[in-house]
Amino acid sequence: MPKLNIVLYEPEIPQNTGNIARLCACTGASLYLVGKLGFSLSSKYTKRAGLDYWDSVDLHKINSMEELFQLFPDSNFYYLTTKTKRKYTDIEFKEGDFIVFGPETRGLPQEYVTKDTALTIPMKDGQRSLNLSNSVAIVAYEVIRQIGL
Repeated sequence: MPKLNIVLYEPEIPQNTGNIARLCACTGASLYLVGKLGFSLSSKYTKRAGLDYWDSVDLHKINSMEELFQLFPDSNFYYLTTKTKRKYTDIEFKEGDFIVFGPETRGLPQEYVTKDTALTIPMKDGQRSLNLSNSVAIVAYEVIRQIGL
């Protein structure tokens, strides 16, 4: 199965992380939780959202983005944000790429959303953002469509 890496930078809502973990289990994607979490992984909400899929998740807890970059210095990192015009569908993804999503209430830090690899999911003007787990699913399945499942 092709390799996809999903990164949640400082996620805040346990139900979203649980849903994303379930998506990772079903697609074979690795899940990297980076930085300070807004909940405990043992939270009943996180566990309930992930159901009995947690044992199937390739889960990694990383202290910082810098640590993740050091672990994978030759990998491509794509940062999802509402602060760019470059669409996620304009990218030719490759096996092993990392797609990075920020915390639900504030998004990724400025240093990531201004990179050439910052991407957005188009939406109607005047709307703020999509739900995190929906956003991850949208982009993950585009990556999977491109690299095969």
